Amino acid sequence: MTALRRRKGKKPQNSEPQSEENKEKKSNETEECSNTENLNLNPGCSSSSSTSSSSSRRRKWSCVDSCCWFIGCICSLWWFMLFLYNAMPASFPQYVTEAITGPLPDPPGVKLAKEGLQAKHPVVFVPGIVTGGLELWEGHSCAEGLFRKRLWGGTFGEVYKRPLCWVEHMSLDNETGLDPPGIKIRPVSGLVAADYFAPGYFVWAVLIANLARIGYEDKNMYMAAYDWRISFQNTEVRDQTLSRIKSNIELMVATSGGKKVVVVPHSMGVLYFLHFMKWVEAPAPMGGGGGPNWCAEHIKAVMNIGGPFLGVPKAVSGLFSAEAKDIAIARAVAPGVLDMDVFGFFQTLQHVMRMTRSWDSTMSMIPKGGDTIWGGLDWSPEEGHACSSKKKKNGQTSGHNKTGDLANSVRIKYGRLLSFGKDVADLHSSEIEMVDFRGAIKGNNLANITCRDVWTEYHDMGIGGVKAVADYKVYTANSILDLLHFVAPKMMKRGDEHFSYGIADDLDDKKYDEYKYWSNPLETKLPNAPEMEIFSMYGVGIPTERAYIYKFSPATECYIPFQIDTSAEGGEGGPCLKGGVYSVDGDETVPVLSAGYMCAKGWRGKTRFNPSGIRTFIKEYRHAPPATLLEGRGTQSGAHVDIMGNFALIEDIIRVAAGATGEEIGGDQVYSDILKWSDRIKLKL
Repeated sequence: MTALRRRKGKKPQNSEPQSEENKEKKSNETEECSNTENLNLNPGCSSSSSTSSSSSRRRKWSCVDSCCWFIGCICSLWWFMLFLYNAMPASFPQYVTEAITGPLPDPPGVKLAKEGLQAKHPVVFVPGIVTGGLELWEGHSCAEGLFRKRLWGGTFGEVYKRPLCWVEHMSLDNETGLDPPGIKIRPVSGLVAADYFAPGYFVWAVLIANLARIGYEDKNMYMAAYDWRISFQNTEVRDQTLSRIKSNIELMVATSGGKKVVVVPHSMGVLYFLHFMKWVEAPAPMGGGGGPNWCAEHIKAVMNIGGPFLGVPKAVSGLFSAEAKDIAIARAVAPGVLDMDVFGFFQTLQHVMRMTRSWDSTMSMIPKGGDTIWGGLDWSPEEGHACSSKKKKNGQTSGHNKTGDLANSVRIKYGRLLSFGKDVADLHSSEIEMVDFRGAIKGNNLANITCRDVWTEYHDMGIGGVKAVADYKVYTANSILDLLHFVAPKMMKRGDEHFSYGIADDLDDKKYDEYKYWSNPLETKLPNAPEMEIFSMYGVGIPTERAYIYKFSPATECYIPFQIDTSAEGGEGGPCLKGGVYSVDGDETVPVLSAGYMCAKGWRGKTRFNPSGIRTFIKEYRHAPPATLLEGRGTQSGAHVDIMGNFALIEDIIRVAAGATGEEIGGDQVYSDILKWSDRIKLKL
């Protein structure tokens, strides 16, 4: 035992032997008290001995503990709030809301049932990316006990229980884009596959419930669930999903007395069904062998909701740095906090990047049409768009107004999808010194060994290759493809086999019979179905990501070397720039240009992309946030997912399903500048 410190001054002569005796006694007591059992049995054990013993057994708090604690708190709070919501009487939220805002309108299904509308045409739902449930059929030892449990959708319990195991199983093979060895994850089937994304968070549930009000049931509604991670053609190769959709539609038409189906795709499901319409008519074995008249004989209307027909800039930032506006906002609110190692934030982003880059479907949403559609270094179709947060007369708040006076707004060069530095984003192209990255030599980097658990393709580039990307300064839709080939060659090699992003010169060229072109509306023709109708239905009035300002941050070799520059702000003179993200009008995910151009101009009338003259309609829904918290996500929302509960949109869908045409539900409904922006695009039609 450590010697006791002696006091200064004289001691009594008889104190020394007594001290030695006490020392020996205390030493014996300490040895006895060091035993855990003696702590409980021997009342003479001191509290200081107990404290010393417990502190020695205390484990060091790590960043993993912090992350698990944080996620656990969020989940506990979510479940507690959900419990309170479910515990209150069903009529309580409606009672309080009506007391504040007045009587609520009838849901569309109730309203139209009173008008005498009944179920007529079968309805097919096509979910988008991430909204469909996925369940485990085979896995590694770390996934023991999860057979047929949802790994995506539902409660997401396994994300925080065993996060690395979850990432391992949700990732696909980096070479084939299919299942890794020993893992099988398959889509959930039936209407429950995508009715709710998580408990209390609806996707298709509100639309399904309203259709049921006029007589729809399971036999005349079908959820075309598919594994949204893999490429569209691979859903047929692995799961025969396209064949199942074809068979189910044929069955529904046959059992409904020959009535054609109304198809309602959402988000990436719009591109998936565009691929399906080419696949089903193409000859086997590449296609479904339905013949050139299959769509004309089986489909009444395709009512696309929030369709990214021409891609989304958000896909670029996600693939480039695993970021989007949400991450940028988080950094802006708590600058420097999330960057600390204790939170493990960067490693989390790298796990996300490693996982999402194995999902081939994400490459279907890379912007299509190049600079012709999205603009170049010094022009864009949305030029002159004025962002504002003024309140409108009808009480609706919109973050974006129609094109205003150029003299009163900052001229934003939206064609520059990625710029390294705010000054580069503002300069004229002639003033920018660009060093071509395409011929840069990628250096050797040991990070691909030392950071193997969070390895991304950036770790194979070396500092020379990474710096070359930043030295190019600015990227448009044309050069974005070269950039992604440079920083993610394995991913883009797979993508080149399944997707294309150009504009066809001659659609009669036999090369466009290949499936890689089928999901690009600029490289394929619509079916020969003149009686069919196509709707583009989307929200407007919400700031939507369009371009980004980046910074080069080689802080550590194990981190992603590029970040959205959250310090870049437009201020009062440029409200479209916030937290390094330039915004335009849209539904928070898909810009108006991508959602509306094809129905506004590309397919309008008889064009080379629409040779049979299928009628097209634009239905825009102006965003209005919920009046109170008890109103949930609102009945007039224009947000990308929340629009699925928009009463006006649901009413339009039900009327068409009950037999109405596009003209009978009012034709076009346009609030944005999509018609003006479409006219600025010089594309041969």
